Amino acid sequence: MHKASCLCGAVSIDVDATLTAPNACHCSMCRKQSGHYWASVDVPKTAMTTHGAENVTWYKASEKVRRGFCKTCGSYLFFDALFRDWTAIAMGAFDGPTGAKLAMHIFTDDKGDYYDIADGLPQNGQ
Repeated sequence: MHKASCLCGAVSIDVDATLTAPNACHCSMCRKQSGHYWASVDVPKTAMTTHGAENVTWYKASEKVRRGFCKTCGSYLFFDALFRDWTAIAMGAFDGPTGAKLAMHIFTDDKGDYYDIADGLPQNGQ
């Protein structure tokens, strides 16, 4: 069982699954919403329980995706692919060790010019 939460604790998440390898998204939307690139892990919707869901505000980013954050502290928590069976949870939201290691970088064609990606992991431009 993995536990995650927002900064103020109004939202917490239980994940009853082994975490797969997370990725880091460098698209302009993730950078604007998070303030930098965003690392997340895809979790089966059936394996997660959100406590304090009434404190989650959803931003509909497209017809296929919504992004969830705590309406109290603003912590960016979820990237929810509406027509998929998974939701991505921010790696920074997890409490304690996860045992997961970043696997790749995505949307690197959109990355900011103020940093380099130099960890040797695979990069997917789009």
